[in-house]
Amino acid sequence: MRHRVTTLADVERCIRVTDDEREGIRRTEGVFQWSITPYYASLMDADDPACPVRRQVVPLASELAPDIVGVEDPLEEVAHSPVKNLIHNYRDRVAFCVTSQCAIYCRYCLRKRMVGEASFMMRRGELEEALDYIRAHTEVRDVLLTGGDPLTLGERHLDWLLGSLKQIEHVDIVRIGTRMPVKLPQRITPELCEVLERNGPVWVNTHFNHAKELTPRAREAVLALLKAGVPVGNQTVLLAGINDSLDALRELLEGLVRARVRPYYLYQAQVIGGTAHFRTPIEVGMDLMARLQGRITGFAMPVYVLDTPFGKIPLNRTYVLGRCGDFVIMRSTRGRVWAEPNPRPPEAVAARLVEEAVLPEIAWPDGAETISVRSGAEVGA
Repeated sequence: MRHRVTTLADVERCIRVTDDEREGIRRTEGVFQWSITPYYASLMDADDPACPVRRQVVPLASELAPDIVGVEDPLEEVAHSPVKNLIHNYRDRVAFCVTSQCAIYCRYCLRKRMVGEASFMMRRGELEEALDYIRAHTEVRDVLLTGGDPLTLGERHLDWLLGSLKQIEHVDIVRIGTRMPVKLPQRITPELCEVLERNGPVWVNTHFNHAKELTPRAREAVLALLKAGVPVGNQTVLLAGINDSLDALRELLEGLVRARVRPYYLYQAQVIGGTAHFRTPIEVGMDLMARLQGRITGFAMPVYVLDTPFGKIPLNRTYVLGRCGDFVIMRSTRGRVWAEPNPRPPEAVAARLVEEAVLPEIAWPDGAETISVRSGAEVGA
């Protein structure tokens, strides 16, 4: 953590920096955080700007290109936070952002508004206030520790936090969302595993996006967690030019299973400022899922979802109603109609889609009060 790559001079010692990357580092200063652990930097191809590791962490000038909407908080997490950094969107579960610190800052992060920002760090009293809220709300049975990355906290801090949750009788499930096995597997120490085992059961969901990240060192970190009795799942974000091909996705999913990691979700990249170059047409993701079905082991198949302020929506024809121009219209599990800004695929791509991924053109649904969109001002006509 102390030796992270955080300057242009640092990154020039790792890769042959392109003009686009140099401009991206310069222009995003003061706008978006960035840093890279030496371990993760070692996975970057020094000569290939399209390297799937490099593209996830080195800023590009395109992060400041005009976007279809300017959204900082796409899941409306602040509106669902009764106390600081505690998100209560589902009745029986909460997401608890225990820190804003990460070991690296992914370029597509849905919490770009808060990661690395001092104002989102949690003092002890603020953590206690969130714990008091959980104690008072007996309907909460599932707590996800997230951030930032909870494993940037020290063992003593984690031991206290997990121990406090374990003492709450109605909390059945404690999960940790962390990318440490991917970006800094050395963090998975015997001491950390002892803390997790002592306060178990604790589940870990990590975040491999490409098979290149499944190094021997990363697999060792996963195995250490498993030996401590910690089940490990994985959440992947579908990213254009990184894993949005059948071969790349299948190699990742099969590699995860070999590492004893259960694929969990495949997320559609969020509509958030600075990420337009990562987002794919939803039809592309649906096509990939249809092509994977029957070609890999059943439990290697993740669920393709879009996260919204009204919960996660599975992106399949049960929930996806069709396309209305540059919006994909879908019905949430809570009965709301959701319109996601998502430009249609180019004609050449559309011609290759399987039938299950071809969305019908539909009229804008009647009953505007039931429709939720990322930015209502832009919808108009």
